[in-house]
Amino acid sequence: MKLSFFLFLFSAVLFAQAEYPKDYFRPPLDIPLKLSGNFGELRPNHFHAGFDMKTLQKEGLNVYAVADGYVSRIKISTFGNGKTIYIDHPNGFTSVYGHLQRATDSIEGFIKYTHYKEKSFEIEMYFMPNQLPVKKGQLIALSGNTGASEGPHLHFEFRDTKSEKIINPMFFGFDVLMQDTKKPIVSNLYVYPLDSKTTVNHAQRRIPVNLSLQKDGTYLADKVSANGKIGFGIATFDYDDVSFNKNGVFNVDLSNNGKSIFGYQFNTYAFDEMRYVNALIDYSFYKKTGQRIQKLFMNPPYNLSIIKSDESKGVIMPSPNLSNVCSLVVSDYYGNKTTISIPVEYDSLSTVIEKEPAAANYVVKASKDCFFEKDKCSVFFPAGTFYNDFDLNFDVKNNVLTAHDDTVPAHTNFTITMENSSYVNNKDKVFIGRISGNGVSYNTTREKNNVYETRVKTLGQYKLVLDTVAPVISISKSIEGKRLDDQKVLQVRISDGLSGIQSYNGYLNGKWILMEYDNKTNLLTHYFSDGIAAEGDNELKVVVVDNVGNSATFETHFLRNKKQ
Repeated sequence: MKLSFFLFLFSAVLFAQAEYPKDYFRPPLDIPLKLSGNFGELRPNHFHAGFDMKTLQKEGLNVYAVADGYVSRIKISTFGNGKTIYIDHPNGFTSVYGHLQRATDSIEGFIKYTHYKEKSFEIEMYFMPNQLPVKKGQLIALSGNTGASEGPHLHFEFRDTKSEKIINPMFFGFDVLMQDTKKPIVSNLYVYPLDSKTTVNHAQRRIPVNLSLQKDGTYLADKVSANGKIGFGIATFDYDDVSFNKNGVFNVDLSNNGKSIFGYQFNTYAFDEMRYVNALIDYSFYKKTGQRIQKLFMNPPYNLSIIKSDESKGVIMPSPNLSNVCSLVVSDYYGNKTTISIPVEYDSLSTVIEKEPAAANYVVKASKDCFFEKDKCSVFFPAGTFYNDFDLNFDVKNNVLTAHDDTVPAHTNFTITMENSSYVNNKDKVFIGRISGNGVSYNTTREKNNVYETRVKTLGQYKLVLDTVAPVISISKSIEGKRLDDQKVLQVRISDGLSGIQSYNGYLNGKWILMEYDNKTNLLTHYFSDGIAAEGDNELKVVVVDNVGNSATFETHFLRNKKQ
């Protein structure tokens, strides 16, 4: 333990000595910086990897290279960051620009060429330093709303080019582009009993702790009385002076009798750490209420590098005849801070609020492989799938496998198998689906000897689903035999009610055309500026295939004057 604590102190010193260039990079937009999301903000299954920059609630704003360098990678996806450009800079950092509407000039030319070469909308390209060099301030793209964006904005990141770790843009001088004089807000403080024997404030479950504002601007919590191991959690967020969005906080530190015992700072971390957001928060509470409580303890520990802790890992053990004073400090990057004092004492209290009952018939040990089977269905959890041991509800009834519910987070994949006794025909059209409300979600499924297998990361109910229904292709207004001289785009809508869309391809007069897919609107769009449409009559064909191979074809024809 002493060695690990020493290594933590050593790494903390190294981080404190890290220097990032403050005046090397310019902003990627030429409008005042306003954020709709900041670095480290808590998101579903991940921490936010950069800044979400507001773009005046519209698309098409100029996006500029923040420094000299070269385009090292371009990724076009229907999900995630959508259309994304990566620029490597000679000082060892990479800037990332996401949710773009389109690139410009030679960059867009490379993209369009690759679309047609690979006959695919979703592409990924890597470049050598001499292929697409850029200068600081060069126009590289227009802002957009592609991918999983919920509204027009620019997603922007900094990464260490070699390690690919993401870094808080504030370290690169972006803090001077905004103003923030507001303290973070701690909306709720909670205390947790951390073992089955502990009672805290007459409860054996998580309970809120009242806060009182003091004259000096700090807060005093009501006294916490416990007879065993406890930990704290907070619901917190931050405002700046210009954006008016609830953003994440920068630094959290919890001390016990003047000694720091647990905290974290959103400075830099690796992508393979992202899913640890589910260990940091009270995941069960989040799934039930939508509110994220950040836990200020690790029980048991997990490998999230932003966390700093002593040997207690944030766990507090009150002792008889010894009072504790805990201090919690929550701060933003600008040093605005909210401080809470929490008096803690030992007391053997009677239990008034008992532990929440769990509907469970098995126990999962997180450190061990666990296998459960019934009625030719099974679930296998490899060691390390979960962060904590828990009581599992496992059953199979009416061909539905119940593997608990999504109030326990899985960190890695586990395997579900189900033998097919219901669908003798069309075996290749069967998949294992997760029941969600009145529908099911598709999971990539493999079949061997009539046994179906899938690997997933979400607990819940699963069943075999037969999908023999082809996707639907429609057009809002018929273009059959009509002249489209004045139209700039050609659009069709595609959808699939069960397994989901796997592929989509469009053809004009037998030649493949690029059709951009927006999963938010289910629209496929072809731009006539690609120059594929012929003079006069044009035959359009669109083919859509779902995830189990059902196919649909839409055909029509239209007239066009190529000179238009």
